[in-house]
Amino acid sequence: MKQTLQLKLSQHLTLTPQLQQSIRLLQLSTLELNQEVERMLQENPLLERAEAEEEAARTEEFPLAGPGRVTESTERPSSDAASDSNAPEARGAHDDAPDPADFTDYSSGSSDGDWGGGSTSEDDDFYPQQVATSTLRDHLNEQLATMNLPQRDRQIVSALIDALDEDGYLPTPLEEIAELFPADNQIELEELSIALKYVQSFEPAGVGARDCAECLALQLKILPLDTPHRADALKIVDGHLELLANRDFTKLKRLLHLDDAGVRRVRELIRSLNPRPGAAFAKAEANYVIPDVVVRKIRGQWVAALNEAAMPKLRLNRIYADILTRNRDSSNQQLAAQLQEAKWLIRNVQQRFETILRVAQAIVERQRRFFEHGEVAMRPMVLREIADMLSLHESTISRVTTQKYMLTPRGTFELKYFFGSHVATDTGGAASATAIRALIKQLVAAEDVRSPLTDSRIADLLGEQGILVARRTIAKYREALQIPPVNLRKSP
Repeated sequence: MKQTLQLKLSQHLTLTPQLQQSIRLLQLSTLELNQEVERMLQENPLLERAEAEEEAARTEEFPLAGPGRVTESTERPSSDAASDSNAPEARGAHDDAPDPADFTDYSSGSSDGDWGGGSTSEDDDFYPQQVATSTLRDHLNEQLATMNLPQRDRQIVSALIDALDEDGYLPTPLEEIAELFPADNQIELEELSIALKYVQSFEPAGVGARDCAECLALQLKILPLDTPHRADALKIVDGHLELLANRDFTKLKRLLHLDDAGVRRVRELIRSLNPRPGAAFAKAEANYVIPDVVVRKIRGQWVAALNEAAMPKLRLNRIYADILTRNRDSSNQQLAAQLQEAKWLIRNVQQRFETILRVAQAIVERQRRFFEHGEVAMRPMVLREIADMLSLHESTISRVTTQKYMLTPRGTFELKYFFGSHVATDTGGAASATAIRALIKQLVAAEDVRSPLTDSRIADLLGEQGILVARRTIAKYREALQIPPVNLRKSP
């Protein structure tokens, strides 16, 4: 077979390293982006953070790059112009972005918009303090220390305290706890039972119980004897708690010989108890969300702006950049590569926030009625609508709206919250699934507890408003809202 050389022209798409980094940064959350930036700051000496004082003194040689606060401290070489063609679809987004001069400092509240509150300079100096709290085990051991008990009994009670879970329950049987003690210090079950009585006498009431019924019974027993319906409540928690959970009020009335009003008062007494006595001592760490975008009403218009607190402030190290500018030899190839990587990161971070701002503003324009009237006014919207509106790919919109948050006067929402399916109406239009869920919530909140609305009845009520929804769809939305079924919402 004869070998020949042929020249062939073809077109293909290549993902350059810069484009790959841009796509990866776009899908990161704010927390993940900060972690990535911290990693790059440690690995690349030509990249550094721009301090607030230096930003304020920024000269024309180092201008502000777009609506963000991401800057370069050296001029962009002409060789970078060709690489701009590989930038993602977010390039050019600043043309449609609002002028940062139109927005005031959101922490000052000095604008004429409808954003409430505002902070003073004193608020800026406030730092939350960590409150010293004791655990449930510490709280119980403090009570144990005040008791005059022999050393052996004190050790047994302390062992039971250590066996409690976060809710204050004793999940381990006494037989298993007895086996944990050394053989030369054998513990009888009777001793453990007595020690458990000591634990159950501690505060908070109900601690040391082995199940929910025992926990509620312990709390009822410490109530005064003349507490109304105390005896009936003890009967229920001792043997008929399942009937109360299933709202089988007919059997409860027959067992307790009470009328509807009596069963209702017994139920209210039991509901006033705490089924998780140890939960108050649990260390619950709040997970804070830093919004990427802030929405405000300015001069009658809803406008989105980037949250500067979520934007990394980056620049090139001027010292290393000047050295590379003066010495362009082969010995500095590694620094030159790091300089290029630093420029890529700065531009890609800027493009990320420009794209987020464009998408957020498009969402605000499509969902203006939501910001004015709430969830019931949410209109149906899919990713394709925003993609066509901004001339971006649908996958880009998906990356932008994942784990990106918007702060609004109605709360903080993930950008994906504003997208959802739709249900047809009898007028030929469509209603958002979010709006339907809000209507279901309103109907259930206003229902008669003695005769709650069934899923079929809710579907009929929505049909009267022109929204055609099947009963199974109502059931799906109701479960998503964590609303119990009709039999569990009924009260005597």
